[in-house]
Amino acid sequence: MPTPDRGSERYYRDAVHNIIRVDTRTAEGRLFADLIDTAEFQRLRRIRQLGLAYFAYQSAEHSRFTHSLGAFNLATRVIAKLSAEHKITDEERIVVRAAALLHDIGHGAFSHVIEAILGFHHENYSVAAISEPQTEINRVLTAFSPNLAVDVAAIIKGTFRRRALAQLVSSQLDVDRMDYLLRDSLMTGAKYGVYDLEWIVKSIDIDEANDRIFVAAPGIAAVEDYLQARYYMFRQVYFHRTLRAAESVLKSLLHRAIAVYKAGGDVWHLPDSALEKILQGEPLSLEKHLELDDTDVLFHIKQWRTSSDVILSDLAKRFIDRQIFKAFDLDMNDAEKAVFLEQARAVVEQNGFDPEYYLVEDSARHADYYFYARDTHDPKNLIFVEHGYSRPEIREISEISAAVRGLQEGYRAQRVCFPAELRDEIEALYRP
Repeated sequence: MPTPDRGSERYYRDAVHNIIRVDTRTAEGRLFADLIDTAEFQRLRRIRQLGLAYFAYQSAEHSRFTHSLGAFNLATRVIAKLSAEHKITDEERIVVRAAALLHDIGHGAFSHVIEAILGFHHENYSVAAISEPQTEINRVLTAFSPNLAVDVAAIIKGTFRRRALAQLVSSQLDVDRMDYLLRDSLMTGAKYGVYDLEWIVKSIDIDEANDRIFVAAPGIAAVEDYLQARYYMFRQVYFHRTLRAAESVLKSLLHRAIAVYKAGGDVWHLPDSALEKILQGEPLSLEKHLELDDTDVLFHIKQWRTSSDVILSDLAKRFIDRQIFKAFDLDMNDAEKAVFLEQARAVVEQNGFDPEYYLVEDSARHADYYFYARDTHDPKNLIFVEHGYSRPEIREISEISAAVRGLQEGYRAQRVCFPAELRDEIEALYRP
């Protein structure tokens, strides 16, 4: 028997999973290697996983590329475990692995930051990148199987059946969250995101009667740990005051650039670029969206430092030089908050700053994504576990876990961000 060609396998050394293996000696493995090699997937190397978190955590430089490989690796492991116990076809296994690999393909520059500022949803671009025939990804998927692109897009859209398999990629307990918690925790140095991944992988199962995933009874504690990790990573990392203050500068900066451009002012830009379309207020086509990454935005901001528009120039310098705003928590009732913000606006104006750009309110939006809540009409947003050993039954986790019930109040925070040099004056306005 001939010795297998070891050179035909790929090994990705990974900080979280150690080695991620793609066996290109098989048609399935070559599919995934070809997807990884597409221009659209390689673009993810140039998009930071945590947006501006590196302003607060200097080692948080990891990319959407590394996270996508990690999610793919977990999907491979989980689907292999489930295949030993349930009938899962080759086609279903491939579509789950491909969807895990490509789930973030539509992310914009700085991940969720630009998305929130410009008001688009990266999932729509992900579906388009998978579905539209002009992309390399679509051509690779379609060449492998005529229906593969449709099925992968269906998983991301939430319309795929079997629903249980789709939940492995998009649910409250999916390979996306399982990877990014460990990865973000490791790369920021914050230990809040560590949980028992191996026990969850061991315990995850399929409830065939209801077409959903669940966790066997021995894994309940691991899921509790996982949900607590999500809660504290949001509080301590994803909503870190320095990170959010940096985002407020970028938000003001882009809004000012758009306003100056519309007024015919001095906003340098590359002609016919994605940034030009943004300045014109036009939604980006798929082609233009996939042209844009972190480096394009940074390059333009560096040019804006020399703009004749004083506000645009100042905000650009602050962002590039990390002279970011300070964030102040609005721990007060609505009446007190209204008075405080009015007085803060006056301080900003008295010091020669335009409050439209130098006084930015920030709230913990999208908290439902980070915190587990039972009150939902979407079954995929519920986590089910096996309860009991002698007569086990499958129940929603908060029904049997006091630890999870304690997390369901979530986290609500509201802040205001302003130039650091005004900190003493503004904070003096409120002394509880």
